[in-house]
Amino acid sequence: MKKTPLNQVHRELGARMVDFGGWDMPVQYSGVIEEHLAVRQAAGLFDVSHMGEVEVRGANALAFIQQLTINDAAKLVDGQVQYSAICYPEGGVVDDVTLYRFNGAHFLFCVNASNIEKDFAWMQQVLRESALTDVTLTNRSAEFAQIALQGPKSVAILAELTDVSLDDLAYYHFCEGAVAGEQMIISRTGYTGEAGFELYLPASAAVAVWQKLMAAGAPHGLLPIGLGARDTLRLEKGYALYGHELSRDISPLEAGLAWITKLDKDDFVGKAALVAQKAAGVPRRRVGLVMEERGIPREGYPLFAGEREVGFVTSGTMSPTLKLGIALALVEPAAAGLDGELEVAVRNRRMRARVVRPPFVK
Repeated sequence: MKKTPLNQVHRELGARMVDFGGWDMPVQYSGVIEEHLAVRQAAGLFDVSHMGEVEVRGANALAFIQQLTINDAAKLVDGQVQYSAICYPEGGVVDDVTLYRFNGAHFLFCVNASNIEKDFAWMQQVLRESALTDVTLTNRSAEFAQIALQGPKSVAILAELTDVSLDDLAYYHFCEGAVAGEQMIISRTGYTGEAGFELYLPASAAVAVWQKLMAAGAPHGLLPIGLGARDTLRLEKGYALYGHELSRDISPLEAGLAWITKLDKDDFVGKAALVAQKAAGVPRRRVGLVMEERGIPREGYPLFAGEREVGFVTSGTMSPTLKLGIALALVEPAAAGLDGELEVAVRNRRMRARVVRPPFVK
């Protein structure tokens, strides 16, 4: 398995390690619930160095990105981040990504760990077929470590280790500066729904920066956080996860990402298929479910309206904040009405659930 630069640190902290898409990653340290609540109430530190980074440079970098992605990157200003996705011609999703604009000729994609090689190959293919010149793609994933500091105490903790004016850094914006003596990208982004930062730094500096962050955060209640709590945190906020709410077989319109699917911009890969799907009527809708009976909805569980199967759970868990079972699901449009009731087939029993609009935790 692949290892991040912080692998030995996790083992020394007593983390339970698992195979996550070919990476040896910590699933939990002290326990998923304790870690989850630490992020909601104080702060948590995540190793997300398995994520990938692809740099795009050149005079036609923006023109290429506009053809590659479904959002409108022309609206970005220097120092801004954009959530977007890359589609196949048929309208399914290659990956969801975050895009960083340094200037009009320099951008950086952050891509999902399990998709790094696939995404980079697809980007190269789209570039070849675009006939654009003066565009350079570089897979820089091995050079970067990535550490996420998330939670209401995150600003106070990071402020102890940097001279950057964090109060001036708006949500979904970034800057370059020093943290704990190391130059890095400081991004006001995250996957938890809490205030926080994602730090892109040289892989060689990861251990020293992690340890300094943990020391600065100890008086604030900072805990190391594993993949288990990362998943429950993103689920409470209703955030999509590739391979669950997004895939080659699930379009961004079905996944509830119409807000980043800019069908009015110039042609991009997948646009024709998505325009046709919207015109014909999107066949499935992503909804939230809250269990009305004591049970945990899990990925793949079928959903019923009466005796008719109308969809399936894409992600589900027991919410540590609400202490209720929650889920994201794909259902027929007729079953997507808010406050409607569906039944989840939990093992051999059907259990009632109410349709809601995420986020589950405001």
